Amino acid sequence: MPFNIYDFSTFTQWIHEALTSAMSPFWVVTLEILFVGLAFLLFYAVIGLFLVYAERRVCAFMQCRLGPNRVGFQGLLQTVADLIKLLFKELITIKYADKLLFNIAPFLVIIGSFLALAAIPLANGLHAVDLNIGVFYIMAVSSIGVIGILLAGWSSNSKYSLIGAMRSGAQIVSYELSVGLSIITMVVLAGTMDISEIVELQRGGWFLFKGHISAFIAFIIFLVASTAEINRGPFDLAEAESELTAGFHTEYSGIKFAFFFLAEYMNMFIVASLGATLFLGGWMPFHVPFWEGFNTVMDWIPPFVWYIAKTGFLIFIIMWFKWTFPRLRIDQLLTLEWKYLLPFNLFNVLLMALLVLLGLHF
Repeated sequence: MPFNIYDFSTFTQWIHEALTSAMSPFWVVTLEILFVGLAFLLFYAVIGLFLVYAERRVCAFMQCRLGPNRVGFQGLLQTVADLIKLLFKELITIKYADKLLFNIAPFLVIIGSFLALAAIPLANGLHAVDLNIGVFYIMAVSSIGVIGILLAGWSSNSKYSLIGAMRSGAQIVSYELSVGLSIITMVVLAGTMDISEIVELQRGGWFLFKGHISAFIAFIIFLVASTAEINRGPFDLAEAESELTAGFHTEYSGIKFAFFFLAEYMNMFIVASLGATLFLGGWMPFHVPFWEGFNTVMDWIPPFVWYIAKTGFLIFIIMWFKWTFPRLRIDQLLTLEWKYLLPFNLFNVLLMALLVLLGLHF
């Protein structure tokens, strides 16, 4: 069996050819969709559980505590125990809630993150779908989540949930502009929206370094705006416990609450993955021009390891934000976006276009 940890395209092609030789095209497509779906479900669950554990550890480290250390070795099974508890908790039905929308909302939130994750290459040749408009696709499907949040707040028939949903909707829609513009800045530099091609263009150097000051500005704005878009602290106004109990998912329990909880961490993973792909080369190793020996050593590290390391680094920064800065007020939150980030971002897009036009980038 051809298997290369440096290029998964040979492995996936081998699976496709083996299935094609054994059954009809209809069953080949059906089984491939089933395999990919099961792989994504497993990956989603594992990454979600690990990120919950990682955040508890990071939080404890920054607050000079131990964190989870009872269930399993070093508390590794604590998140598994929490998941089992949520699975067996009663699903409470709200008497005057809109039951159809109330039950659909958690699925909409989690479907958006599934769709976005499908287009991100995890390694060379390892992605569910390779679109020539991959960046545009991710920006489009990632907006589905806000619909689920608004439906959850409205259908709960609770003033706390409704206020939390409206806050979250205003926040996500506002900061989507800055996230989108920072992504567009890198698309201008790359000249394509194909994510695999964007990664390949960074073989000689990551865009964070090749794009001069404009790329660095876009990276900082992307980190700040994406942290706000996924409702992470210090921008977690939608879940302000002291004001709104739990925000838009106040009335949810059991597995439905777990969907919202898991989607938040997966959105953080997707944001970090997109940032690592656009700015830090994705699965591409770190190369220094004219350092052939160093570059050869970097090439020995498997692409999937590079992708996970870069994504983990950005996730740590996002967690660092939450446990370092105090929560903003809602007016401060929107002022930061509309008066500062958005104008600065518009200027930065024009600056990057000028750099590309004049050929001043590396």
